[in-house]
Amino acid sequence: MAARTAVIAIGGNALVRAGEKGSISEQIANARRISKAIASLKKTGMHLVITHGNGPQVGAQLLRSERAAGQVYEQGLDVCVAATQGEIGYILQQALQLELRLAGIHQPVTTVLTQVVVRADDPGFQKPTKPIGPFYSLSAAEEKARLSGWKMVEDASRGYRRVVASPEPVEIVELEVIRSILDQGILVIAAGGGGIPVVRENGLFRGVDAVIDKDRASALLAMALAVDTLVFSTDADHVYLRFRQPGQCALHRVHADELQTYYDAGEFPPGSMGPKVEGAMRFLHAGGREAVVTSLDDLAGAVIGQAGTHILPARRDAS
Repeated sequence: MAARTAVIAIGGNALVRAGEKGSISEQIANARRISKAIASLKKTGMHLVITHGNGPQVGAQLLRSERAAGQVYEQGLDVCVAATQGEIGYILQQALQLELRLAGIHQPVTTVLTQVVVRADDPGFQKPTKPIGPFYSLSAAEEKARLSGWKMVEDASRGYRRVVASPEPVEIVELEVIRSILDQGILVIAAGGGGIPVVRENGLFRGVDAVIDKDRASALLAMALAVDTLVFSTDADHVYLRFRQPGQCALHRVHADELQTYYDAGEFPPGSMGPKVEGAMRFLHAGGREAVVTSLDDLAGAVIGQAGTHILPARRDAS
């Protein structure tokens, strides 16, 4: 019997939790916590691909590049994503190697620097929406817009931030490399931060200033690999209806057609649960067996059916 396969998407703030400064020591400690859960899944014999966010790290990388301008070379957003893939991959690899060894599991762990193709004519390039980097005062934001051509927007009443394009991912460049590693049962970390955004140009790839949504990229990777299960690990322990409102209701087991009805009714905001629900439904429509949304603390239990929200393919009699 073939081993069960899964893509596990780790939330963007898993390594830098609320109230933390984001120091490397804090990130290492959080990586150990993540890795314990993943090691418990490996005990079941599952073949896993781990994806992750990079929101805090890519913002810090951009800030370093900005403040060091004139003294060292500047980095475009594609290079910043590549740098954080390596940084986070290194931290996760070490933590996973340790926790797997402590669990009595002897296998390699590797990180694949992953490029993700977007279309040069994607509408997202005309309407940047993804906030990145630090907050600025109004006067500083206006200066950035004037001198650097950045588009600046007010974000959550905490100041002004740069917004960049978030185009749709259409292809994983290193897909066959990732597939080969997965088939060998090696634990692979890939598509970090949604992947390095590139466009095809004269038969080659060119990096672009954009941020790819990590949930959409994870769903694309899961579909391309034809894994059994796609898992989104986030701050919430379930998908909720009326989230943080009177009558809040957790979904434990739901079919994709029912979830689509809730999605169409506006239950899942685009800045939080929306992309995960969207990614789950895409994966299931493409033939996936199950999608799971859960908290990091419940990750191991959720994958074996004891926690989280389990999303199943649409019912055959759905209209």
